[in-house]
Amino acid sequence: MSSLLERLGSSKTLDGAGSGCFIKCTGPVIDSISPVNGTVMGTIRSAGKKDYEKVTEKAFMAFKPWSLIPAPKRGDIVRQIGDAFRTHKKDLGELISMEVGKIRTEGEGEVQEMIDMADFATGQSRMLYGLSMHSERPDHRMYEQWHPLGPVGVITAFNFPMAVWAWNAMIALIAGNTVIWKPSSKAPLSAIAATMIAWDVLKRNDVPEGVLNLVIGNRKDIGENLLRDHRVPLISATGSVVMGRHIAKTVAERLGRSILELGGNNAVIVTPKADLETALRAILFGAVGTAGQRCTTTRRLIVHKDIAKKLTDALVKAYRNIRIGNPLDEQVLMGPLIDREAVSAMQNAIKNIKEHKGRILYGGKVLSGGIYNTGTYVTPCICEVKHDTPIVMEETFAPLLYVIKYNTIGEAVKYHNAVPQGLSSGIFTNDLKEAEFFLSNRGSDCGIANVNIGTSGAEIGGAFGGEKDTGGGREAGSDAWKAYMRRQTCTVNWSGKLPLSQGITFGMD
Repeated sequence: MSSLLERLGSSKTLDGAGSGCFIKCTGPVIDSISPVNGTVMGTIRSAGKKDYEKVTEKAFMAFKPWSLIPAPKRGDIVRQIGDAFRTHKKDLGELISMEVGKIRTEGEGEVQEMIDMADFATGQSRMLYGLSMHSERPDHRMYEQWHPLGPVGVITAFNFPMAVWAWNAMIALIAGNTVIWKPSSKAPLSAIAATMIAWDVLKRNDVPEGVLNLVIGNRKDIGENLLRDHRVPLISATGSVVMGRHIAKTVAERLGRSILELGGNNAVIVTPKADLETALRAILFGAVGTAGQRCTTTRRLIVHKDIAKKLTDALVKAYRNIRIGNPLDEQVLMGPLIDREAVSAMQNAIKNIKEHKGRILYGGKVLSGGIYNTGTYVTPCICEVKHDTPIVMEETFAPLLYVIKYNTIGEAVKYHNAVPQGLSSGIFTNDLKEAEFFLSNRGSDCGIANVNIGTSGAEIGGAFGGEKDTGGGREAGSDAWKAYMRRQTCTVNWSGKLPLSQGITFGMD
């Protein structure tokens, strides 16, 4: 990683905005502080309002020449970006681990997501399909086609500091759009590193500056300007429900589009007919992976009362064996939370659970001593609660698992759907009827529903997103590309006459 950080110039103050090269920024200075050891990894001069304007104007001006490049050629450039990420996979993965606290395999796994997304987008660049339709009028042809949309604003969160940008950017690029990326200020180095690597590829292909853009900055100077900018027809944002409501309202006021990936309060149902060993492994990764800081983290375990004790005993035993520490240590399974504020939120949630007569089965302690003195390390927590406990309705971004008992499968699904969020869900059962009920319109109300698979770890080939307070947008695979383009319905009259639709006559003789 040292060579990469040397390229970044982390020993000096970096500029946090640019369109192919960095510009001299005028905003406040921010530090990238590692939650792993509390050290300052780099110092960044963030973008101010004038810097935002420079970058966005570049993105706007670059849109037309980029959109005129044939889509398969754009796809080939995206392929090269993916190859560049392959070359730097280890270094990028390590940077992610140090900046946000993910264990090494998860850090490298995130880079692999970027690579996979580039590969997917490359293929998609040859499949921007429209439809042919039959006209009711003789000697007419009807079809629909898809055109580039314009500059796309991408707002990302700290927990996936590179991958979520790639989900959006790779598809936006093959669709013929330019991209303006506002990353989390908690992970600026990851954004700078990914951007620099992509810029190198664009330069080798003589792509004009402004196709891929970066603006690191605060909400007031950067975020609000991006949301209100009529030059940016689409905003794709990942973050809290509160943030999402503001974005949706602000963008809608100017009749812009938004893709929102917001809160997740994901649950796994475990029935008496489940393979408990498989369920145990899925719940463990889903609840503890990334220290509970994924939008797809398993936060609720809805388990049949007859097997609840057996499963929770096994979970507690597994939790006790989780090694917590430096995420670059190969033996470590859980690193730190992103900062002390996240730890405080977890502690407040545990306090709330106790006040509502919930029972702590394991964990929830803040660790101290040695590397733990950063105040960012905790033991993952399992607690038994009633399904209607108020805190259960909220998403606490931490390794906090709520155990809820049920009697019937109908009751389990009712408990499952009772929360405001609707991102990811899973059921563990070997009973076909239970599985199909869960996947039916009477079952899970989430955008993602799995059988014998946990809530966390979605593949990029499927459309990613959720319902209700999760926002309703879709990113990544399937036909999510359509959100990044504008649809056009076309009718061609080759008859030499002018018959009107619906049989209307409008004589001029």
